[in-house]
Amino acid sequence: MTADPPIIQGGMGVGVSNWRLAGAVARAGGLGVVSGTALDAVLARRLQTGDRGGHLREALGAFPFPDVAERIIERYLRVDGPGAGQSFRPVPRLGLRPNRTRDELLVAANFAEVFLAKRGHDGWVGVNYLEKIQLATPAAVYGAMLAGVDYVLMGAGVPAGIPQLLGSFAAGRPGEIDVNVVGAPVGAAFSVRLDPREVFGAAPILRRPRFLAIVSSHVLAAYLARDELTRPDGFVIETPVAGGHSARPRGLAQLDKTGQPVYGPRDEPDLAKLRQIGLPFWLAGGHASPDELRAAQAAGAVGVQVGSVFALCRDSGIAPPVRRAVLAEARAGQLVVRNDPAASPTGFPFKVAELAGTIATEPVYSARQRSCDLGYLRTPYLTPQEKVGYRCPSEPVDAYVAKGGAREETVERRCICNGLTATVGLAQTRPDGYLEPALVTLGQDLNFLRALPFDHDDYTAGDVVRYLTAKQAHDATLDPPEDSRAH
Repeated sequence: MTADPPIIQGGMGVGVSNWRLAGAVARAGGLGVVSGTALDAVLARRLQTGDRGGHLREALGAFPFPDVAERIIERYLRVDGPGAGQSFRPVPRLGLRPNRTRDELLVAANFAEVFLAKRGHDGWVGVNYLEKIQLATPAAVYGAMLAGVDYVLMGAGVPAGIPQLLGSFAAGRPGEIDVNVVGAPVGAAFSVRLDPREVFGAAPILRRPRFLAIVSSHVLAAYLARDELTRPDGFVIETPVAGGHSARPRGLAQLDKTGQPVYGPRDEPDLAKLRQIGLPFWLAGGHASPDELRAAQAAGAVGVQVGSVFALCRDSGIAPPVRRAVLAEARAGQLVVRNDPAASPTGFPFKVAELAGTIATEPVYSARQRSCDLGYLRTPYLTPQEKVGYRCPSEPVDAYVAKGGAREETVERRCICNGLTATVGLAQTRPDGYLEPALVTLGQDLNFLRALPFDHDDYTAGDVVRYLTAKQAHDATLDPPEDSRAH
């Protein structure tokens, strides 16, 4: 694996790009990427649903600190799965205060996901994180590195501290990143760190993965590349039509008649300036075709990152009923994917598929009683007593206002944490029996569905990689090898 992969499979949602999908992409010759978001909760809930096939127990059996693995299995495993109407056992919340139980679970969960994605092949495997979820980053990254992850990707912010974090862990040193705390005075510093020796009693020398910063402009790319302390190994350049979170438009904020942000020429990356930076880059957002891959490479890119085409394949982590509903509406030309400026508590525009029965729709949103029981997108803030508190615009409105938040910031906010977790079949059941509804995020360019030369309802990740990398147009219609059909 000396050359960079031409195809990067996007890191999507909570568990959408799971180890099965990433492993399938890697075996086909692309960079398979697992989503690193909320993997502690995902691992705990998968164990509580019985760990069918024993994959998680196999991964935890390979974890280099077996006492930690044993505690996690003992705490969460339910061999027979949860009973009807039972709630999932919670995991420790993110925070600035040290919490060994939380760090152990974060490290082990990220190790397990990457270990399983890398199992049985020698292809590329990466992990994707959100810069916004700073409190989880050191422990999550360390777990992925313990499993030998090849690439770390990060977007939804300015990931300036990641190159140093990777270098510290690779050298066997503690890793630390700065944490943004709202209301903190100028000069006040807050950070979150992981010292493997304190948590595990050992800090082995590790291989440093390559780091790709996901950015939306050549301006941010140049800013990160200016200094060796912040310089990544490459960039993924994402356009506004890509799924998940998007950058805000540069300049004066405007909404179109459908209430979506208006992007203009200033939001288009200057590929000539990107080439001048001298680091490899990939283009993302609306590039799921062989022609788009060739055009990207002709413009100087290594290749493309694509997400939605993988999210809707058979290997995806999206729960089958949800995936079938999305495909049915998309085929009928009825699926609307909005770039919603209010849905996400992060404040970034967020793509939501307006699918019936999900929290993207008004009736389901209005019927849900607000709750913030996962809390991955909570923002640290400084209280009047100069202590650090945590709040989220998607939590109960009165609670948010009592913490100093503005009431108008809560309007139309969706619970992204619970919604995305429900999308992969891990919805929480509340004590009163309420089942958290799903929330589906996709890219806004779904034209690839009409162009795919295979069954839209039952295609594999391998089918996608072969289609995108076909050298001639007729190659894309060839039947894939039989072994690619094995799940």
